[in-house]
Amino acid sequence: MYAVIEQGGKQYKVAEGDCLNIELTEVSPDAGTIELDKVLFVCDDKKVKIGAPLVKNAKVIASFKTTAAEAVVKGEKLYPMYFTRRKNTRRRIGHRQKSLQITIDKIQA
Repeated sequence: MYAVIEQGGKQYKVAEGDCLNIELTEVSPDAGTIELDKVLFVCDDKKVKIGAPLVKNAKVIASFKTTAAEAVVKGEKLYPMYFTRRKNTRRRIGHRQKSLQITIDKIQA
């Protein structure tokens, strides 16, 4: 069984037991689980449910390693560069996006 969920403007294909990094969202620091209710597609062994745009009464339950505060991880460092030609103007900045590391426990459809 797998599902396609939407979180933070991105779509993820998930199955039970998968680990993935999603965009950082507001979660209480002592929370153990998170419910993702924007389910776009659910595929069981025999049934396929396609949402228009969301599947009704479907949700994905995910858990953190220990707590939500410890599940926050930093991504790789990106270096965007601003450059103006013929003006001798260059600017380099660094940025690290934070994400939330979760494990998919259950898909309810």
